[in-house]
Amino acid sequence: MQPLVSALAGVALGLSLAAPPGPMNAIIAEESVLRGWRSGFRAGLGAMSADACFLMLALLGVVAVVRDVSAVKGALFAAGGLLMLYFAYGAASDASDAFTGDPTDVADDSKGFRKAFVLALTNPYQILWWLTAGVSLLDPGTVSTDALGGLTVATGSPVIVVGFFAGIAVWITGFPAALVAAGRRVDALAPVVAYASAAVLALAGLSFLSEAVGIAT
Repeated sequence: MQPLVSALAGVALGLSLAAPPGPMNAIIAEESVLRGWRSGFRAGLGAMSADACFLMLALLGVVAVVRDVSAVKGALFAAGGLLMLYFAYGAASDASDAFTGDPTDVADDSKGFRKAFVLALTNPYQILWWLTAGVSLLDPGTVSTDALGGLTVATGSPVIVVGFFAGIAVWITGFPAALVAAGRRVDALAPVVAYASAAVLALAGLSFLSEAVGIAT
């Protein structure tokens, strides 16, 4: 039973990173409603690819530098904030095109992947997740789950890591599909979601820039 419980714990950790509202899901939502499920899924793959990079960096101890070196942390907040504002402008422009009936860019299906990947790599909150919940994922040992009758989870094992990425895969598959299905029922959903995504990215960008200024001073 331990491998199964460990896998399910990994799925739960993956969902804890992928599911909460934020910049990554804003990009996935924008790509899904404006360009279809495939583009939304590819945007999710971009964020998941960044998590694979963070996994390797965490194993090497590099991710901890963000926590320990204020200059690096401030630079990441500033870079992430500027990128989010830039992508917010793009999302608002795409939403305007959707409202006016102008064709959106569907030729470059890798656009969402690149946006999500670059933004995830400069997202300090995603890095901080790896310094907190990610530690329990990678630290070898066992954790007792009293709520499940004393079953144990083997942390730091390949099973829990596979479960973690399976959890992310479930989200980046189902979330775009739900948005696309809803969009087919409500014609006005696409521009509304795109504007909402732009607002989330803009607010996150301003928050990150404010945090960078706070760290610098």
